[in-house]
Amino acid sequence: MPFLDLPDCKLYYAIDDHTDAWTRPDTVLFVHGFTECTEAWRAWVPHFSRRYRMARIDQRGFGQSGAVPKNFPLTTALFVDDLARVIRHVANGPVHVVGGKSGGISVLMLAATHPELVKTITVSCSPVTPPRADGWVEEMERDGVRSWARRTQRDRMGSKMPEAGIEWWSDMMGRTALSTVHAYLRWVGAIDIREDIKRIRCPTLVIGTDTARRGKSVFESWQKTIANSELAILPMDGYHAAGTDPDTTAGATLEFLARHA
Repeated sequence: MPFLDLPDCKLYYAIDDHTDAWTRPDTVLFVHGFTECTEAWRAWVPHFSRRYRMARIDQRGFGQSGAVPKNFPLTTALFVDDLARVIRHVANGPVHVVGGKSGGISVLMLAATHPELVKTITVSCSPVTPPRADGWVEEMERDGVRSWARRTQRDRMGSKMPEAGIEWWSDMMGRTALSTVHAYLRWVGAIDIREDIKRIRCPTLVIGTDTARRGKSVFESWQKTIANSELAILPMDGYHAAGTDPDTTAGATLEFLARHA
């Protein structure tokens, strides 16, 4: 199985490439959000792998990359360095990068600090300041990560996701270790990258939805500070567009890449 050996962990990644064998396709790196893994992008594979070489990563602490201890000092710099190492390992030059939810934090910071590694970035429903997570740790300690994921799933996935889909996402997210939850929420609860993203110069697509948790005005407030960026607000009632409607969200991303490849 493909792992990138680092001094303190082994990062798991998956390559999906169904392009013509005689072509040299661009690589697109996919970065999942909180309590997810590479499987969060499974519905994107048919859309992308025929045109691009896809690299999906399990972020440090999640999926097959393994849990981190409760007191592990996760930092933005560490997540960005992981992405930079993966890009250098799987590609012979800069790549396109797509991030979902809080995975977009590291994607945005990668573009701001390592422009030589990035052709374009797309972030779907990503925050740039701490997300509202009051009581999450206490609930997960009491009832488990899956129970928390199940209770909050409709806000995340919206009204059109079938019950079977709600259960699938809850199962996948519920496999995250509680120790990783502690470390991750301590990190994401203190982030504020609004000044940093003003340094981004590559073509940038910000995808959002207009929900109570993260509305259109929130995305507009920081997207407009990024030069060469554009905003796409998709008509969904969940705040995880990449998950609840992967066909529409992947289509918007592919159209953006076609214009900037």
